Amino acid sequence: MGNRGHTQYRTTRRTSHFSITLYMFLLFVFSMFVFFLYTKDIAEDEEKHVLVSEKKELESEQNEDNSVWEASKSHGLHPCVKPTAKYKAALGWNRYLTVKSNGGLNQMRTGIADMVAVAHVMNATLVIPQLDKRSFWQDSSTFSDIFDENHFIKTLQGDLRIIKELPKEIGSLPRARKHFTSWSGVGYYEEMTQLWKEHQVIHVAKSDSRLANNELPLDIQRLRCRALYNALRFSPPIERLGKKLVEQLRTRAKRYVALHLRYEKDMLSFTGCTYGLSDAEAEELRVMRENTNHWAIKVINSTKQRIGGFCPLTPKEVGLFLQALGYPPSTLIYIAAGEIYGGSAHLSELTSCFPNAVFKEMLATPEDLRGFANHASQNAALDYLISVESDVFIPSHSGNMARAIEGHRRFLGHRKTVTPDRKGLVEIFDKLEAGQLDGQSFSHLVSHLHKNR
Repeated sequence: MGNRGHTQYRTTRRTSHFSITLYMFLLFVFSMFVFFLYTKDIAEDEEKHVLVSEKKELESEQNEDNSVWEASKSHGLHPCVKPTAKYKAALGWNRYLTVKSNGGLNQMRTGIADMVAVAHVMNATLVIPQLDKRSFWQDSSTFSDIFDENHFIKTLQGDLRIIKELPKEIGSLPRARKHFTSWSGVGYYEEMTQLWKEHQVIHVAKSDSRLANNELPLDIQRLRCRALYNALRFSPPIERLGKKLVEQLRTRAKRYVALHLRYEKDMLSFTGCTYGLSDAEAEELRVMRENTNHWAIKVINSTKQRIGGFCPLTPKEVGLFLQALGYPPSTLIYIAAGEIYGGSAHLSELTSCFPNAVFKEMLATPEDLRGFANHASQNAALDYLISVESDVFIPSHSGNMARAIEGHRRFLGHRKTVTPDRKGLVEIFDKLEAGQLDGQSFSHLVSHLHKNR
């Protein structure tokens, strides 16, 4: 009896262990089944979510008004840079023109192109221009820091002789220092050739605005174009980094807008534009203007400046303008500018509408930009390159850089540029601010105003 009881107990115990093991196994299998079923549902949901998102994005792109990206009409115009059959290169082997190129990047570029033309008219050898290191920007860059010096010389070798520096035997000779009259025509410079009778070297103290824009002989105009758009290529470091940043922008979006946002402290101070600023900021700009000797205009009525269309658009106004034209909030915007006055406080009025706004500092590494520190003209050259390559270029103010980029984009195939009608916009902005316009009416008025701009 006792043995049978022990045997029964052992059998029952084995059965109990087996049942528990089986139960645990079945529970495990059931749990894994539920887990895989659940994760499958999650994966399917995520896949559906991605497909829906991609579909919405595709629909958004399809519904987007492509007219805001369309290039301008050429109206049959095309670049004309080749010389005519009558054109002859300048010889000028024993006459030398030295130049001090003044102003910011784009003043220097146009001034250098003008001096190429002047040297040709005066039949002189042009010495590579010296750049202004005492301007407002205090930039110590040399010609070769900003431009490809060898390319410049080689590209124009069929037009005139260009050398990097005066020969030693010529450098010690007295020079005729000349401030050529602004906006002078070819006849004026033909008269100036009389200076060669007494001097071998003429030094031009300023390059900006020395040559007339209109009524120049065809071959001289074409020479200026060759100098500007073919010869004045930026230095290899600038070209490399500019190309790299454009490629980064292209990986972020199919298309991008380059916005030349003129809202730096010096710009606002010079123009006397204080709309949208605090009293303290307006006073700071006034003091800066008063303390800058070469800014001739001292007392400026900010309200009259704005009504007359002489003020750059504020970041807020730029955001409203872009929205009214039909650019969606997802638009990638490259901001070509220096330090925005007021920092993020003012910039956020734009980025709240267009969060995909970037500066070069957000695209390049600190190592990339290390060599550009404290060189305003080299930084401006980067902005210039990226703006020229953009799908759309929009300047908030029509300064030298805005006009230079617009011209270059026309030369390269009439790439789309939208120049805001600042005078016309002031009235519309003020009506919107006063609550006299709703969003749809505002957009209609802005679009109509810029239909042919």
